[in-house]
Amino acid sequence: MLRGPQRFIKVSVAPVAALAVALLSSVSRCSLLEREDPAVSALSHYFGTKTRYEDANPGLLPDPEAPRRDPELLEDTCTPVQLVALIRHGTRYPTAKQIRKLRQLHGLLQARGPSDGRAGSAGGGDLGAALADWPLWYADWMDGQLVEKGRQDMRQLALRLASLFPALFSLENYGRLQLVTSSKHRCVDSGAAFLQGLWQHYHPGLPPPDVADMECGPPRINDKLMRFFDHCEKFLTEVEKNATALYHVEAFKTGPEMQNILKKVAATLQVPVSNLNADLIQVAFFTCSFDLAIKGVKSPWCDVFDIDDAKVLEYLNDLKQYWKRGYGYTINSRSSCTLFQDIFQHLDKAIEQKQRSQPISSPVILQFGHAETLLPLLSLMGYFKDKEPLTAYNYKEQLHRKFRSGHIVPYASNLIFVLYHCKNAKTPKEEFRVQMLLNEKVLPLAYSQETASLYEDLKDHYRDILQSCHASEECELPKVNNTSDEL
Repeated sequence: MLRGPQRFIKVSVAPVAALAVALLSSVSRCSLLEREDPAVSALSHYFGTKTRYEDANPGLLPDPEAPRRDPELLEDTCTPVQLVALIRHGTRYPTAKQIRKLRQLHGLLQARGPSDGRAGSAGGGDLGAALADWPLWYADWMDGQLVEKGRQDMRQLALRLASLFPALFSLENYGRLQLVTSSKHRCVDSGAAFLQGLWQHYHPGLPPPDVADMECGPPRINDKLMRFFDHCEKFLTEVEKNATALYHVEAFKTGPEMQNILKKVAATLQVPVSNLNADLIQVAFFTCSFDLAIKGVKSPWCDVFDIDDAKVLEYLNDLKQYWKRGYGYTINSRSSCTLFQDIFQHLDKAIEQKQRSQPISSPVILQFGHAETLLPLLSLMGYFKDKEPLTAYNYKEQLHRKFRSGHIVPYASNLIFVLYHCKNAKTPKEEFRVQMLLNEKVLPLAYSQETASLYEDLKDHYRDILQSCHASEECELPKVNNTSDEL
């Protein structure tokens, strides 16, 4: 099963070695609440991109290692011949920026004057005092790194996919797996943990070797593919670094819905409302989500908010995703053309090899990235588009919106393309079909709501993107005329 040293793909040894130690020394499942408080369970549906995978896919809770076969998956005369998966990293720590904001909020609570005996509006005592005493265990070094629960997310996803598509994930195909990842540690480590899950599938009970010693080799870093947004000058200039691009996000922060929460939280925590702002409120809400996702505990931060608050804070997060990664600006999605085309290049090659009766060189392609990788791609394909744009002023009208990031790209979210070869096809065109799965559920076609498509029909629908979308042109800034009329 192991290749000789001359066939290894080399990556930095330290992170891989550290990951292996963590995986071997921490085999127990992350502690989850046996019976979660109903309020916590209700809040957890509104954490946006900080949502746990099991909250977006609750059918996994009874047995997270058992596959749940969608009844819409093709079977009988159609055999899967290739799988291309885009996978968001697993559960992670807060970023250093979020930790600094939480530390600022914690300092405000610790600096409060003596309580005058009034209970916070959440009832049952001084919630501000409870939060001031609640251990602030987050440290700057954590900075968005993958947590053990995130490794577990990946190992379990690997086990489910390997059981769902046994022919593709066969031991024979193991050495032909192709893994690509973003350079961020949380993505590199997610890919490594996925491989550990596959090892568990092939060799139950045996300790996994170092990732670098596995036959398929460690994930290969490709930021131009998995972090395309960092390489798109037009996106960086017009959206990422443009102070006015997120106008609706900033306007909503000062709008009536957020201001009501600001006043309510100030009263609950017994701090001056002038000491709080929308960013601090949002980090408090996310701290509830981080404590729940990482440690499986209900912290007092969850008691600060009710369901109505959660819906407003979810909308604030979705506004940011919409305007920065979704339909807000055309360049958000067009910057992902290269990734979209890469997927179809894999599918094209597999079809060509199958038609020539050759073995499929890469039956499984796994690409590990971010929510920021998946959302633009799904927008490019026309998914989760509402009739009206999300704005700072139509919160109530958008309560039943399609664009809810927590339902689309929770931790460990995945978009999977499955290519099938169908026997008894009446014409060559009918020989190859494609299905897409989002978070392991069949994703109907955006343009027809059918659950499967002839491969050629799918290519025809996206012909403009496949043939006319060139990142070099899409991402090029308009040329500025610098000529001068000086004599």
